[in-house]
Formats: sequence, structure tokens, C-alpha cells
Amino acid sequence: MENLNKKEFDVIVVGSGPGGATVARELTLAGKKVLLLEQGSNAPVTGSMFQTIRWLGIPFRSLLFTYNALGMVRGITTGGSSVYYYGTAFEPPHDMLNRYNVDIKAEVEETKKELPIAPLSDDLTGPMAKRIMESANSLGYNWQKLTKFIFQDRCRQDCWRCNYGCPYGAKWNARNYVEDAFRKGLTLINGAKVTKVIIENGKAVGVDYKRRLIPQKAYAPLIIISAGGIGTPVILRATGIKKAGFNFFFDPLIAVSGTVKDITGGKEVPMVAGMHMQEDGYVMTDMTVPSALYGGFAAQVGRFDRIMSHKHTLTIMIKEKDSLGGQLTDRGGVRKRLLESDYQSLLRGYERAKKILKNAGAKSIFKSWYIAAHPGGTAKINDIIDSNLKTEFDNLYVCDCSVIPESFGLPPTLTLIGLGKRLAKHLCAKTQI
Repeated sequence: MENLNKKEFDVIVVGSGPGGATVARELTLAGKKVLLLEQGSNAPVTGSMFQTIRWLGIPFRSLLFTYNALGMVRGITTGGSSVYYYGTAFEPPHDMLNRYNVDIKAEVEETKKELPIAPLSDDLTGPMAKRIMESANSLGYNWQKLTKFIFQDRCRQDCWRCNYGCPYGAKWNARNYVEDAFRKGLTLINGAKVTKVIIENGKAVGVDYKRRLIPQKAYAPLIIISAGGIGTPVILRATGIKKAGFNFFFDPLIAVSGTVKDITGGKEVPMVAGMHMQEDGYVMTDMTVPSALYGGFAAQVGRFDRIMSHKHTLTIMIKEKDSLGGQLTDRGGVRKRLLESDYQSLLRGYERAKKILKNAGAKSIFKSWYIAAHPGGTAKINDIIDSNLKTEFDNLYVCDCSVIPESFGLPPTLTLIGLGKRLAKHLCAKTQI
């Protein structure tokens, strides 16, 4: 067993999603010696279905199931789920965070200047997204383009690979930050599954992890857990923080599809435009998906008559702000039921989506089964951690979606980058590193 020396690193970051990648990059750029431990692979993103299944679709590893056969996916690779997200930069829930004494406005503005955050240009907007937007607006809805994390000069027309990871480098994801840090001296170890934090005299001093099934240890005077809404509470519980992993959210969603005869497409950027129904608790967007994924949506609800209609199908996604509840098992099993109010919210969105699709000329409309994304709230601010993201143990911090104290029902990437930058500034201001 080869252990990494206590004097070798200033910081260990566990997990390379948006939160972990950001804080690792910022601390590296500040001159700190950072070790980043990532459970998944660092192989180049190919944009293939086979690689996507390996990193996103392995049951009980990256594809988890909760009650009512609701499936939840998480990306296990360098960059985490951001490799497979739709690159949508929703504004953080500033008012909610401010209630917990967390202000990330300055960090978010810094990020907006640093990253390619803008609505998708008209020439890159596909015909299906345009048809849905035109239909929604003609019915009086405020259906507008959404800001995207996309280098638009690298983006390709008639491309459908956002869902499978962009192999062209057009969609920004957390790997970009990891690569920035790596060029500045970051040490990255892949295939490293952290099991717990080593605590001595009430202080975090290192981590236990396994690589190729071999137990190993790494030491540093500062530990940041960023293993995601599922991975982080499992590590915290094993470390002794038994309250982690309760009363969380996981943003349930459905896809509503209908067939039109006058469009032949199916290859375009998803989530180009939409609307946030804040009072109703959900967001609606266009969501063109690859043929295999669309076929899965149709098959899981018995609509085998629609499986071959992918090129002529308009799809709207409804993502709901679910109620907090449930618990995780010590091994990361998801035990949560959607409340009746959550189902009703999604069904109200379904009725709106049907109207928009019918107005767009769609027929044979159906909805998918329930899916979940963005698990969070499993290590909440003012519960498991304080407003500086510190746990009950000295030198042990958390920075990922698990810290979000309330459900807000929107893609969290910009929020997590802001939190990562804020945490890095806080730590650099302290004398401990």
C-alpha cells in the first residue's frame, strides 16, 4: 500500500464536478499544492452511446433507482455530471442563499466574464426548438432563449451529441477547470474511490480511498469533499457525520413528446429556450434527445408506435422543484418517494406542454416515465455545514450540490461554480494553507 505523504499537498479535493473542479482550480491558481481524487475515468470524451452508458448508465453505480421505479443518473468521470448536462446557465437562487448568509453574486459575475455564457445564436438553434418557442409565445407564454455554457464558435449545426458528452469541446464542463489546474500543477488521480476522511483530535488530516481495489491513504491539512449529492453524504457518514443524507431533493422531470409531419430533424442542441413557472414550481424547456434515448422514453410507457418517429418528434421537458424528503442508505441507495403535490405539479406542466405541442401541430402526444437529476440538499448549509461550508470537524469542508439548503428546481452548475470560488477565497484568506 502506497500512501501519499502528509507534507506533499496543501489540499485534497474529492470529486471533480463543478464544485470540486472550481475550488481545486482556484486554489491551484493561488499557488496551493492540490490533490484531486476522482472516482471515474479521465479518458477523452468521445460522444458515443457506449461511453455514456459506461459513465452514466451503470445500475447501482451511476444509475440509481428509488421508489416507484424512478431512475436517477449521475456522471462518474472527470467533470462529473457536467460532462452530460445540457449546458444551461440558470441564475443561482440568490435570495434563498442570502437567507443562509451565503452571498455569491460577485463570484457569479466573475464567472460570467470568464466563461462563454450566452443564449444560443439563431443559426445554431434547431428547427424543433424554434417551433416550440414560436408555439409557446403565440399562446402568450414568456418562452425565451436560455443562457448556455457553450463555445459557440466550436458548436456544430445538426449535432446531437450534447446528451452523450461533446467531443468537439464546444460545451463547457468542469473538465475545463480541471485541465486549467492540471497545467498549473494540480495532481489528479483517477479511479480513486474515497471511503472516509481521516480525523485526528477533531481535525481532518487525510482520506482513505481505494484504487484498483487496493486501500490507500492521502494526507493534507485541508480536505474538501465534492463527491456530489449522493457520494458526499456517504463519505461524511463513514467519517462520523451521521446526520448527512436526509431530507433531500432530486429534481424530478418528465419529457412530453408529439409528432409533427413537416419537420425532419432530431439533431440539435437541447434546452435552447423555455420558461420558469416559479409560482407553479417547475421549469419547461425544449429537449431534443438522441434517437436511442427517445426510443427509451417511448418504450418505457408502452408507446411502441412512436419509437420510429424520432426525426419528427417535438419534446418538451418539465423539471419540478420537489419537496424535501427521503434518506440515503450508508452505501448511497436512494430512498425517497415523490409526494402527491410533486406529481400534481408535473401533471400541470404536462397539460401546458400538451397545449404548446398541439398548437405547434403535434399529434400522438405522450409523456415519459419519471426521471430525476441534480440530487442535492444531503449536507445542507446550517445543518451539516456552516455558511462557510465547514463541517463539525476542523479543516473539513463540503462544496457541491449537497450543500444547497432548499430545493430550487433548476440546473445548479452556475451556483456550484460560485460556491467553489467563494470557498477558495475564504480558505486563501485563512492562515491554515
